[in-house]
Parts: sequence; structure tokens; C-alpha cells
Amino acid sequence: MKRPTIADIARRAGVSKVAVSYALNDQPGVSAATRTSIKAIAEELGWRPNSAARALNGARAQAVGLVVRRPASTLGAEPFFMEFISGIESVLSPQSYALMLQVVDDHRQEVDVYRRWWGERRVDGVFLVDLHVDDARIGPIGTLGLPAVAIGPPQVSGGLPTVWSDDGASIHEIVRYLATLGHRRIARVAGAAELAHTALRDTATAEVCRELGLPAPAVVHTDYTGDEGAKAARRLLIAAERPSAMIFDNDIMAVAALSVAQELRLDVPGDVSLVAWDDSPLTRVVRPALSGMSRDILAYGARAAQSLLALIGGAPVSDVLDGCARFVPRASTARPSA
Repeated sequence: MKRPTIADIARRAGVSKVAVSYALNDQPGVSAATRTSIKAIAEELGWRPNSAARALNGARAQAVGLVVRRPASTLGAEPFFMEFISGIESVLSPQSYALMLQVVDDHRQEVDVYRRWWGERRVDGVFLVDLHVDDARIGPIGTLGLPAVAIGPPQVSGGLPTVWSDDGASIHEIVRYLATLGHRRIARVAGAAELAHTALRDTATAEVCRELGLPAPAVVHTDYTGDEGAKAARRLLIAAERPSAMIFDNDIMAVAALSVAQELRLDVPGDVSLVAWDDSPLTRVVRPALSGMSRDILAYGARAAQSLLALIGGAPVSDVLDGCARFVPRASTARPSA
């Protein structure tokens, strides 16, 4: 169906296009009755202002953007992003703001999307996710003058306001709990090494193991998928010195590892304890239920949206520390067997 235009409204109302423009933009030049009639016709036809025309008028797009550099299949399967987006929407929807979402292959494509969105005034601001240790997106976003809130640790945000969680404190809690149970050989199956939060967790894991007098932890970096998580778990579980406890950087990999342990006829938690980062429904429907790191991801997304809308509105915005994920013990963790 053809998108309705000002010409369609003018034809229906029996007035000029100039009169329609005056009425829709609440400018003088038409009577109150004509203005009311024109607006009613526009509503009936489903007319909405063109984004280019809005840009020329300096109007806001009433939309914000989120670009994710992950395979679309992975994004749909990962509970974290779905909950995070739901939290964002809980703030945007009451403000009549839309969320534009796009999946890309690399940071170059991501920056191209930002340039196009900002140049065409399709968005008023963006969320920057999956911060890298040396993030190539920070400079171009600053050059564009595009309002942005980064989701990640402030030390790598290049001055952008951030909403972040103290993952280092969470790692300390997990490892101390496992050490108290008697575990000494601890492994972690992590996300991509270049991600800032992965680097933060890597450092914290090494630090707390050193503080507790434990051997250096085995750390395997993956792409967060179940397939890669399963491969990493299998490699660790058939090693000469098998870890007695394993921490996974997301719930999908932890669930995959549980299947691998069962495939190898290893008892969970007798032979190996498993911990999943993010306490999603996935961790609770498997048997044994997986111990996990719990945090309110909906609130995390909501705080990010509140910060971005405040930034767009011209308010001063500072970094927001959203606490840290807390350990929830379940049946997948116990004292190691003799």
C-alpha cells in the first residue's frame, strides 16, 4: 500500500498542500476548523511525518538505536539481550520512543550504520554495547556528535557516560565460594578476549586465585555459542588435570557443558561443579539446576534507557554503577568428591 502524503490529505480536504503543512505544523494561516479537519483526515489516512522532513525542521526522531555485532541466530537464542531489550523498551514505550535494532558483522559496518542513522536523523542517540579494550567506535561517535551511552566499564568508554556492573566483584564471590567448598582446580570458559568485560573478568579470576593460593585458573575464550562452549568444556574435562569446578561466561555455554559432562559420564556436581553467568530460566529447567549469577537485567536495560533519554534531553549524565551479579547456589555446585 502506498504511503499517504500531504498531497493525499490536501486532495481529501479540498485545500492546498500549503494549508495542510500549516495545519499539521500548528502554524498560523488556517482556521481552527480547517486545522481540526485536516488533522482528522491525516489520522484517518495513517499519515506520519517523513524522517527527512523532520530532520529539516530540526525535530527529534523519537527513536534510539542499538547495533549488535553478533550472529542473528546467537542474538535470538541468548536470554541476556532479550531481557536487556525488554528493559530498554519499558522506558522507551511510555515516552513514545522507538528502538531501532540492527545486527552487523564488524565494527566498520557498525560505524557506517551510526553515520547513516545520524545523517538521516533516524535516531536521537544510541546504545554502545560489547565495549572493547581498545574500542574503534568511540572516536567516530565523538566526531559525529551522536549522543551515546556505553554499556560497560567506564575505563574503556572514552568519556562516554556508562551503565555498568562490577564483574570483578562477582568473580571474587564465585571463586571464594568454590574455594570454600574445597575446589582448587578452577577453569573458566569465557567470551571473546577483546571484550572489556571479558578482560575485567580474566584479571579478577587470576587475582582471586592468587590471593587464595590456588593454582592459576585455566581460561578458554570462545564466541559465547553453545557449540564453542561445548568444545571448550570437552577439552577441559578430558585433560590430564581435569578442573573440579568450571565457570561459564553465559548460560548457553553452561547448559552445553552440562550435556558434555553427561556424555562423558561425569557426575555433576560430584566430579565437576558448574556455574553459569546470568541466572536465566535456562539454568533452572535443566537437571541438575545450575548455580548462577543473578542480576536484574530488565532494570539494567531500563537504567541504560533512562541515561540515554536524559542525555538526549540535554541533562548532565554521569556513569551509573548497577551493582554486581550475585551468586545463587543450586544443585550443580558441591564439595569435590574424594
